[in-house]
Amino acid sequence: MSENDEDDFAALFAASIQTKRLEHGQVVKGKIVAIGQDVAFVNVGAKGEATIALDELRNDDGAIEASVGDLIEATVVSTTGGITLSRKMQRGAATTRQLEDAFQTGLPVEGKVESVIKGGYQVTVARRRAFCPQSQIDTIRDLDPAVHVGRVYTFRIVEFRDGGQKFVVSRRALLEDEQKKRAAEVRRSIAVGAILAGRVVSVRDFGAFVDLGGGVQGLLHASEMAWANVPDAAQVVSPGQEITTQVLRVDEATGHIALGLKQLTADPWSLVPFTYEVGQVKAGRITRLADFGAFVELAPGIEALAHASTFPPNAQSGGWSRSIAVGTTRAFEILSIDAGKRRMGVALVDEHAATPGGAAASRSAIVPGARLTGKVERHETFGVFVFLAPGVTGLIPLSETGVPREGNVRSAFPIGSPVEVIVLEVDPSGRRIRLSCKAVNAAEEAAEVRDYAQREAAQQTQAFGSLADKLRGALGRSESEKDDRGR
Repeated sequence: MSENDEDDFAALFAASIQTKRLEHGQVVKGKIVAIGQDVAFVNVGAKGEATIALDELRNDDGAIEASVGDLIEATVVSTTGGITLSRKMQRGAATTRQLEDAFQTGLPVEGKVESVIKGGYQVTVARRRAFCPQSQIDTIRDLDPAVHVGRVYTFRIVEFRDGGQKFVVSRRALLEDEQKKRAAEVRRSIAVGAILAGRVVSVRDFGAFVDLGGGVQGLLHASEMAWANVPDAAQVVSPGQEITTQVLRVDEATGHIALGLKQLTADPWSLVPFTYEVGQVKAGRITRLADFGAFVELAPGIEALAHASTFPPNAQSGGWSRSIAVGTTRAFEILSIDAGKRRMGVALVDEHAATPGGAAASRSAIVPGARLTGKVERHETFGVFVFLAPGVTGLIPLSETGVPREGNVRSAFPIGSPVEVIVLEVDPSGRRIRLSCKAVNAAEEAAEVRDYAQREAAQQTQAFGSLADKLRGALGRSESEKDDRGR
């Protein structure tokens, strides 16, 4: 080993001995000898050189408040691989004087939340009991108090009297200081389309407020949480939850920030042209009712409308809406699809006929001459409207009802009652359909006449056959008698 190597080894050995003399939690004084990118180097005298993070030397504006040559006082937090200092008092033992100094200077201290007590929390700081009011544990107010128990946080001493008998700490004060430092930086990163991580601060009926950092909050509206309808924002997010959102809008005038969560997942409507077809029958859950129809969820984020006109009429109070209930799942046929406008029309189909093309087959059967059964939908002065299929209504003119002029059409055709009709005419658009009950009666009469004629013809044939048989029998007996006489 060379002489220089021996000198270096001796220096390292001496430094290691000096380092071991320092104890974890020991408070030392030193002079800043250099400032690096992330840490400052502090000469702690004969004990060697230590480092301290620059973040602990910054003021509320984020600027470094120390310079080379300044004397600082800090606590040893590590002696492994070198001496590491911190101006935050650790949870180790501390004297009353040290705690008083931390209170006077605002030096942060570490504490462990032991339990929830009346009005706040019991916190252990430097092996002493301290009290943290519930409002001072976090910037979020709606969290379950139990979530903090067992956690180790950094606190600021806000009251220290009577030798520590009155010992009150606040975590919120430090969080708000950190928020102020980060606010300007965070706002610079917020732009439309940016994807940011944040923490849910509070949840309301209309949505949730999300802390994006530095106390900068954005609103995540319930309509932007999921592609499906969100009746309650609390079903999707909860206070304290860490989430990732996308910035949708930024109002420069007010500073309001609109956030979205569903935008980070695929839009289910983009798959509609490939997964749904007109004529298909799908199970759907009725989500809400309106005067004009029922909204039906076919899949998360895919909602269709079953128009009131697609439901068979009935005479009950409330009409068609009494036949269904919100939250129930029924079979619906797809009548129309407009993926561009995010619209889909469906019709409730009979469960016994819930097969592809069930309702479509009913519509295709509506041609002149067809004999169909429908339901009375409404009355007008000129006739009776009849529901034939979902979205398809025909008219029985008064002259085709078969009711005499002095008769009561409303009594003869109660709303919701079944009625058998014959299709007289269908215009090319399929919107105007003329029906007739009188034609049904005429057809039945004609059928009865045909049946009578057929029965009469059959009887006459049978009678003629019997007479012929008798004649053949009589002739046969005569011939036999002649033969007997000839013998």
